[in-house]
Amino acid sequence: MNGNEKSKMYHCWLDYQLHKKQSKEWIYGNQIYCAEDLLKEGVIQSAIDELKLFFLQHFDLSMDVVTKRPVQAHIALDVAETYGLKEGAYEMVAEDNQLLIHADSCNGILYGAFGLIQVIKRQIPVQGLKIKEEPINKIRMINHWDNSDGSIERGYAGKSIFYHNNEIIQDMGRIKDYARLLASVGINSICINNVNVHHYETQFITDIYLKDIARIAKVFETYGIRLFLSVNFAAPISLDHLENADPLNTEVREWWRKTAEHIYKVIPNLGGFLVKADSENRPGPFTYGRTHAEGANMLADAVRAYGGLVIWRCFVYNCHVDWRDRTTDRARAAYDHFIDLDGQFNDNVILQIKNGPMDFQIREPLSPLFGGLKNTNQILEFQITQEYTGQQKHICFLVPMWKECLDFDTYAKGENSRIKDIVSGNLFGNKETGIAGVVNIGDSECWSGNPMAAANLYGFGRLCWNPHLSSKEIADEWISLTLGSDKKVREVVSKILLTSRKTYEDYTVPLGIGWMVNVGHHYGPNIEGYEYSPWGTYHYADYKGIGVDRTMETGTGYVRQYLEPNRSLYENIKTCPEELLLFFHHVAYDYELKDGRTLLQYIYDVHFEGVEQVSSYQKAWKSLNGSIDQDFYNAVNEGLEIQLKDAKEWRDVVNTYFYRKTGIRDSKNRKIYE
Repeated sequence: MNGNEKSKMYHCWLDYQLHKKQSKEWIYGNQIYCAEDLLKEGVIQSAIDELKLFFLQHFDLSMDVVTKRPVQAHIALDVAETYGLKEGAYEMVAEDNQLLIHADSCNGILYGAFGLIQVIKRQIPVQGLKIKEEPINKIRMINHWDNSDGSIERGYAGKSIFYHNNEIIQDMGRIKDYARLLASVGINSICINNVNVHHYETQFITDIYLKDIARIAKVFETYGIRLFLSVNFAAPISLDHLENADPLNTEVREWWRKTAEHIYKVIPNLGGFLVKADSENRPGPFTYGRTHAEGANMLADAVRAYGGLVIWRCFVYNCHVDWRDRTTDRARAAYDHFIDLDGQFNDNVILQIKNGPMDFQIREPLSPLFGGLKNTNQILEFQITQEYTGQQKHICFLVPMWKECLDFDTYAKGENSRIKDIVSGNLFGNKETGIAGVVNIGDSECWSGNPMAAANLYGFGRLCWNPHLSSKEIADEWISLTLGSDKKVREVVSKILLTSRKTYEDYTVPLGIGWMVNVGHHYGPNIEGYEYSPWGTYHYADYKGIGVDRTMETGTGYVRQYLEPNRSLYENIKTCPEELLLFFHHVAYDYELKDGRTLLQYIYDVHFEGVEQVSSYQKAWKSLNGSIDQDFYNAVNEGLEIQLKDAKEWRDVVNTYFYRKTGIRDSKNRKIYE
């Protein structure tokens, strides 16, 4: 990227144009000092390029790079192991007429450069500045579900930026800009192909694609990001016609060893493999009567010599069961499959666990594998792309939901055994831990389809770096970096973002029931729509009540997977958090909630209230016309028109369904289509 040929929406929070006049008093000169030997490091050069671009665009100031330390330098970059900072951490100090950024690693300098830029853009005083920043999580990862034909599974922002017609895109310009965005929020790992590995993607580990993938890896490497590849567990069969892919078969193990050896010759800095196995018709070790530990460890042995990791997804369930059997419970699957394997995985294997036991719903409890697994490396998986949350047509700021997950107390080692402390490695002492997110970008002009959805990508990165940040702090950062410091803009956009998750939940699927979306594409209301359930509703709604009984006493027993006191909390309908009531209990429509409303009246009310909230967003947004970039304004305004229309459809379809199911009218006599 050079200059301003792209729109403000394209630059996202890295728009360096001056929004408002800022003080230049603290600018001590026009020099960046860096030791000559450091200039050979690609990450250091990226940091310098970023600073030069920023000062040129923001202050119209050309910066010179000097390798002999002057008496007074504007900015001095210094890397030395003596600082005692962890990988990626940096300190920034403004004193003696210079600004020093120092770290123990090149990555720390890069993050420090972005940190300085963000301090200036947010109009935080530089004089007297003293900041120490260090990442809480070791692995801060983005997962792409991009296919080689250019399509993106669960993608709502255009086509892939990596692939087109089963070929690697040759122009690395946009990929470099993407690496800049990710590095600016501290992302240090990326997997660039779909976990559902199809025919062409299986060949990514062969010479057909490896050299081009190496070019992509190099771009990310210069921004401190290690590249991973999703691999097909049955690759030995599909690529070299081995008789099987049994992880204990000597021939299979040797095949993977030689394959890894060749891959690492081409891509020395490859992070390793990401694997989805034995779920949704993907091949895996179950075919051969082997465990997930045996399958993962076989791959881990192949990449160990190169410092490689194997990230093994825990999204494993039987999608062909008969859901009419009420003892069947998909929510139980991940725990049932993995809990007895705790401690059996190699130390370079990481289990990637979805935040909830189902599938990225707007509201579900937290996976009991967190707290259940104590002797296994773990990565928490979030979904940034809005598969079940409006598909980036609707504004739905997901940071509050992610915060609830990170702050959840598992009680694994007594009170305050929070998920954020498990995935940071602090609670159990696991070494390879962190957070991964299924990303929401494509080749749309604003990257995310709707420019407001970029707040989710930004927020994800910030929570990976520091899960102690509040939702409001993250929202305010993104707004000021993206839209400037205008007080009214900040107030309006912050209110929309911070209330949008609850609003979406209200007009779609409240109380933790989930789903109710059209089969396949997962957009729009279909009250009885659920994949793999041709026999009828997943939520067991009848004329008396709705919800899934997951109790130990009368239900599927899923509640047993939680540690006390969460187990008893969820088991008892009176103590179960009402936002999760229908996830854990089958509840009569006339059941009285804590506020005195019946369950059914609550369903009616919140669907009307959700629509009213979206309408208020639309009015508030219109008040910003002329105060922000016009393209940004227009794109969000169009999205809100879609969101309001869709919210009304959800309201009418859901309320009509339950009125017809029960014959019970809305106590407020509002119009419900019969």
